[in-house]
Amino acid sequence: MEELDLLIRARYPLLYLVSWEEHRVEALLGEVARAHGKVLLTWSVRRGLRHVGSTRGPVLPEDTRNPLEALAAIEKLSEPALVVLEDFPPYLEEKPLVRALRELAHSLKSTFTTVVLLSPTLQLPAELEKEVSVLDVPLPGFEELTQLLKEIVAVVRRGNKASIELTREEAEQLIKAAQGLTLSEAENAFAKAIAKDGKLSAEDIRRVQDEKRQVIRKSGLLEYYPPGEDLGSVGGLRELKQWLDRRTAAFGERARQFGLPEPRGVLLLGVQGCGKSLTAKAIAAHWNLPLLRLDMGRIFSGLVGSSEENLRKAIHVAESIAPVVLWVDEVEKGLSGVASSGTTDGGVTARVFGALLTWLQEKTAPVFVVATANRIEGLPPELLRKGRFDEIFFIDLPGVAERREIFRIHLERRGRKAGGYDVGVLAELAVDFSGAEVEQAVIAALYEAFGEGVELEQRHLERAIQETFPLAVTLRDEILRLREWARGRTRPASLAGEARKE
Repeated sequence: MEELDLLIRARYPLLYLVSWEEHRVEALLGEVARAHGKVLLTWSVRRGLRHVGSTRGPVLPEDTRNPLEALAAIEKLSEPALVVLEDFPPYLEEKPLVRALRELAHSLKSTFTTVVLLSPTLQLPAELEKEVSVLDVPLPGFEELTQLLKEIVAVVRRGNKASIELTREEAEQLIKAAQGLTLSEAENAFAKAIAKDGKLSAEDIRRVQDEKRQVIRKSGLLEYYPPGEDLGSVGGLRELKQWLDRRTAAFGERARQFGLPEPRGVLLLGVQGCGKSLTAKAIAAHWNLPLLRLDMGRIFSGLVGSSEENLRKAIHVAESIAPVVLWVDEVEKGLSGVASSGTTDGGVTARVFGALLTWLQEKTAPVFVVATANRIEGLPPELLRKGRFDEIFFIDLPGVAERREIFRIHLERRGRKAGGYDVGVLAELAVDFSGAEVEQAVIAALYEAFGEGVELEQRHLERAIQETFPLAVTLRDEILRLREWARGRTRPASLAGEARKE
């Protein structure tokens, strides 16, 4: 608003506002017009030029739906005005209109009239690049959404149509869940939440988050994961869990007032199947934030120059719906070949990597990045520098205590009481098993019992463990090298008492 006000006072003749929200932008421009003593006019191909909010102002020609006639009418305005041209950029493919707009810009420099092009996308012919000033209109912020929620609550209470069951902190979480939506989308999401069960409660936070799924799907570059697994579904990793617990409320206003910045992210290194991906999902659920997965394969498309643009679009979508958890899975695969990028792909990988590094270092939006990696050889050293992430954790194969916990989780998840089995013996037998291999052993034992037509017994589980050859055995040298590298360079995800002793 400050920038817009400054440009209008400086008599910039042509402005370009990029936004989906016509009604919201018109309301903002109405405030600016009143502050400057100008009339507000809008133009659309269906209605032509018309006054907004008041009949006061210059007399307009009856039919100005033709773009050329509309520009001619604007040039003849006798009073200072703010004129909004809705969805006008597609007409600029016609050269006569480009010429007419350039001439209008020159004639308006000696007047107090400003023309604003309003469109959801930026489309400018080369001839107008030096004539037009472009402003991105941000989506509604926390204060605007708070005001919207207060208005909805006031209407609901006045009509006794629903109950409001929100604490102050829950209301704050609900508003943060709506960030990234337009004002209209947020209003619809709140109304849908109320219509679901006749009340507005903490359960509606996830319903509002789900409205963001539509925004993500349309981008085509990110995958949306609804909140599912929580940290209780992750066995062990108590050091990592404690670190995350301390940051649970770090996205709230209380943390900002305390002087804390938003958490930046974590890099999870470790052995395959030890819970890195599960942890990424659990972080989002634990913090009650949406989870987006960035697939680097989608970023690198076939068109020259499109990979960098794809990354910019993905980052823009993630930032627009922040606060959010952004999961970059197996980051080393997407960034492999950075060193030889200049000779193998014309430098595309290096440029994408550079753009990603810059964003990780400079980002101000509350996007918590969880990057996972299995092979440290494939990681560029620049990624490991402090400042890109808050912490680098190493997730090792689970120790005996952690395996006991993992066996309990997977048995209870499949409807069995862990107390009915000797999980201590199972944990001792499953030496060098990863969390994923423990899960597969439980599933294999269930198949065995089902095939025999009996309930799952201890012997089925023990046999499944004995018949499994863990990855740590077949790739022992590689895992030992990974552990050696991680010692002293990363923070262990498990407490010292839970560390492997086998």
